Amino acid sequence: VQLVESGGGSVQAGGSLRLSCVASGYAASSSTFGWFRQAPEKGREGVAYIYNHNGNTGYSDSVNGRFTISQDSAKHTVYLEMSSLKPEDTAMYYCAATSLFMTRAQALVPAPYVYWGQGTQVTVS
Repeated sequence: VQLVESGGGSVQAGGSLRLSCVASGYAASSSTFGWFRQAPEKGREGVAYIYNHNGNTGYSDSVNGRFTISQDSAKHTVYLEMSSLKPEDTAMYYCAATSLFMTRAQALVPAPYVYWGQGTQVTVS
């Protein structure tokens, strides 16, 4: 198992959650980690990414200013702090990793990512 997410749950609109993604094996040495989400009957959407070597981050317009991605390299863990949650944030959230360095546009699409977690459900009502 390379990536394991946790921290999902149900929360009221305006609330907060923190997702965690623990990396192991080859995934732990990835260059870029991303968070994606997928709502029912919708495509997988890039939410945020972080470059492992310098901690630089990027966000989709839909979450910018509300979500924060961070990492604890010693624990091989990537976090997604979500605040001011809205019902439209309801989705399965996935952690992903790749050895590639990419532009913001490239880092927010699923194709370049090799490793994926099993997902954690976030429901906002």
